[in-house]
Amino acid sequence: MNLLDILTGIEYKAFLQGKELSSIDKIDVQHITFDSRNVKEGSMFVAQKGVHVDGHNYIGIAIEHGASVILCQTLPDNQPKETVFIVVENSDSALGKVASNFYGNPSEHLKLIGITGTNGKTTTVTLLHRMTRLMGLHAGLISTIVNRIDEEELAATHTTPDAIELNRLLSMMVAKGCEYCFMEVSSHAIVQNRIAGLRFAGAIFSNITHDHLDFHKTMANYIAAKKTLFDNLPEDAFALTNIDDKNGKVMVQNCKATVKTYSLQTVADYRCKIIESTINGQQLEFNGTEFWTPLVGRFNAYNITAIVATALLCGFDRDKVLTTASQLHAAPGRFQYLNIGGITAIVDYAHTPDALQNVIDTINEVRDRRHSLIVVVGCGGDRDPLKRPVMAKIAADGCDHLILTSDNPRTEKPESILDAMEAGLSPEELSTTVRITDRRQAIKTAVLIANDGDIILIAGKGHETYQEINGVRHHFDDTEEVERELKIKKV
Repeated sequence: MNLLDILTGIEYKAFLQGKELSSIDKIDVQHITFDSRNVKEGSMFVAQKGVHVDGHNYIGIAIEHGASVILCQTLPDNQPKETVFIVVENSDSALGKVASNFYGNPSEHLKLIGITGTNGKTTTVTLLHRMTRLMGLHAGLISTIVNRIDEEELAATHTTPDAIELNRLLSMMVAKGCEYCFMEVSSHAIVQNRIAGLRFAGAIFSNITHDHLDFHKTMANYIAAKKTLFDNLPEDAFALTNIDDKNGKVMVQNCKATVKTYSLQTVADYRCKIIESTINGQQLEFNGTEFWTPLVGRFNAYNITAIVATALLCGFDRDKVLTTASQLHAAPGRFQYLNIGGITAIVDYAHTPDALQNVIDTINEVRDRRHSLIVVVGCGGDRDPLKRPVMAKIAADGCDHLILTSDNPRTEKPESILDAMEAGLSPEELSTTVRITDRRQAIKTAVLIANDGDIILIAGKGHETYQEINGVRHHFDDTEEVERELKIKKV
């Protein structure tokens, strides 16, 4: 692609051998990358000042590997005569726009709907994608669990991919005729400008609770990051916000898009009430119309309200939307349950205090108190340590038997993480808490102590099929583990 076209909408200065160029319209680029290991002949290498690594230190390697254009913030001392340097103020932001231009600005050729918030992102985008497909429309999905082009699965490595991969995925969706794409937008991705250059047709705010403070440092920074998505929406987009969350109105302050609200508690454009709730689903009333959903719990009532409201804002038929909503089942690892031998096991991704509280409250609202709730939970390593004692306390308060175990320890010692969790418990709570570092043994123990009618909640990893220990991912699936143990016990 012509370099001039790739740089459309970007303020820059071009240099060759230290001299500013007046024209770059005869320069072509075959490939773009921010990883020097992926550079090949004719590549543009984008040097980013990352959190841990500065890409400017790898400019020399990129040139050795064949990069013909370097996009950077600072000119290096060594400038080979064949290499063109493009200097910009912020290479992170420029990368998003460069990637979008390179792939033909795919977000302008479909309706891209983003959702941000601490909890509910994966469920919301996954079920919006399912609903759209059930209605016979072509749609893409970008989520923590998996990326999809219609029904074709593509592996997901991050909640929100890097800018190049993101635009590549969107361009593939456009090529396959997708009319919509539903996408999780993480706060990390917003701050790191991974969504720069994208045009959103709509955005959804679910909620904000304690999470990712290891990265954002303060709640104010975390909230500001989420708000940026709404600040940058175009006038012809919509902004759907949960006004039951105290930050719901904050998100859409000074938003140029059309603002719509949803709620379970107060007057809103889209109001939902829980009529009946059971372990198998709930009867909801949405703006005066009742329908059944197999999604369990109050937090899922918020999710389904956002899903239905978004579908209506996309112009879908109301009756078809409500009928299809009744057919939607939980996303993998989101309140995913199975019953074997009279014991119910629930696997959920709840890895924040609020998410864990929501899941435990939901179970306690619908369970028979004659039977016990057993909770197996841990906390991830190399992540916000402040939530560890809080999550242990929430679990202890809400269950009959608590087993603390390892999650993804990453580079931390599992025992240190468990020590931090136990710090949130009283001596009395500690006396009734079991600590089993090995997650497999913890799940096995939960099944062994469970009796007919009891419920086991295994929280924290949900859909994940690995456990990360010292930088190595080992196969581990909570659902597989508990299902195997329940079948053994049944025999």
